[in-house]
Amino acid sequence: MPSNPLAEVFGYPVGNFSDNASRHRKARFCPFHNSTGPCCTKNSIKDPLGVCSIAESGKPPVITCPVRFREDWKIVTDAAAFFFPENAEYLSLSEVRLPDRHGKSAGNIDIVLALLDKHGRIQDFGALEIQAVYITGNISGAFRYYMEDPKKRHEMDWPLLNYPRPDYLSSSRKRLAPQLLYKGGILHAWKRKMAVAVQQSFFATLPLLPEVEPPQADIAWMIYDLVHNPSDNRYQLQLVKTVYTQFKPALERITTAEVGKVEDFLETLQHRIDRGDQLGKKEAMKFPPDIETIDSSSGI
Repeated sequence: MPSNPLAEVFGYPVGNFSDNASRHRKARFCPFHNSTGPCCTKNSIKDPLGVCSIAESGKPPVITCPVRFREDWKIVTDAAAFFFPENAEYLSLSEVRLPDRHGKSAGNIDIVLALLDKHGRIQDFGALEIQAVYITGNISGAFRYYMEDPKKRHEMDWPLLNYPRPDYLSSSRKRLAPQLLYKGGILHAWKRKMAVAVQQSFFATLPLLPEVEPPQADIAWMIYDLVHNPSDNRYQLQLVKTVYTQFKPALERITTAEVGKVEDFLETLQHRIDRGDQLGKKEAMKFPPDIETIDSSSGI
């Protein structure tokens, strides 16, 4: 367990005290092309939470801010290689509203790449989604404590209580799966390709996805990691590999839980009953269930 849960703050490792690193911390600059301007705006414009990635023992830092993936726009060129022919002319737009059949928003596409003809007219497009990782624990406390004196506190011993950790399960169930279901469903109906940029540690927590050859793929899973460059004491975003899948098999695999044994569930129930751990035991005794009043229209 690393003593300091922070890996990168305002684009630089917490132990980097170069002129550029100090300038970014002081001015709260974001070096990764934040769409709202030069400064970080994570959680707040006036008082941003400038944590780009957190430390995970024995592994590369875990990216917790989606803007971190915009380093040098590698994700755009990598996605374009999947969407379009080689040397195609295209442009990219960020935060594009995606309407459903009734004109209501199904969410914003992180980046849309549009293929242009020689007259500048759109011939095709693809959608690029970016998925960072949620955090459990208290990251803001560690960030504010570090920012008070970075040089003295970059090797701080942060308490284990509410220690910040990556929450891969919530990242897939609460964020990735709904995006694939709603936005991905519309794009698939339109027969448009989709690229998803994720980090290797997050992708490793997903179910094994059935792969296909690139020409048959609807989705390209672009898997990245952060590699430390000792020459300038910074982390660089690098593409590790790309996994190609079709839309429906991937969606089914991600949104379908692996079924365990019902016997294990029954054992858990029995254990709780045996120790008198019923939820609402006192309330249930006051208001016993009346079987005759159950509404048959509920399907119960």
